[in-house]
Amino acid sequence: MRLTEEQASIIRQAARQVFGSGTDVWLFGSRVHDSKRGGDIDLYIETEGGVKVVLDRELAFHATLQRRLGEQRIDIVVHRQGVPLRPIDIEVRATGVRL
Repeated sequence: MRLTEEQASIIRQAARQVFGSGTDVWLFGSRVHDSKRGGDIDLYIETEGGVKVVLDRELAFHATLQRRLGEQRIDIVVHRQGVPLRPIDIEVRATGVRL
């Protein structure tokens, strides 16, 4: 995994702060693989809530990470609990790393 423990901790803390204590967050994409180089930070969040609430939280989470991690390319995929799984949700659960 190509995140430092400090970066992973910042991401976990921000997810709990913005989405709530029961939130799961995964790292996926190229940063999961130690042998790859570069790439943005791809994060997957599972949370509950309505569409507007979740979107507001996603934007707040991104802003929080930019402040705490510095300017980074960060992609966030959010799955609302209770909504059918999409192909990306299934892929992340199979190949991602839970932080």
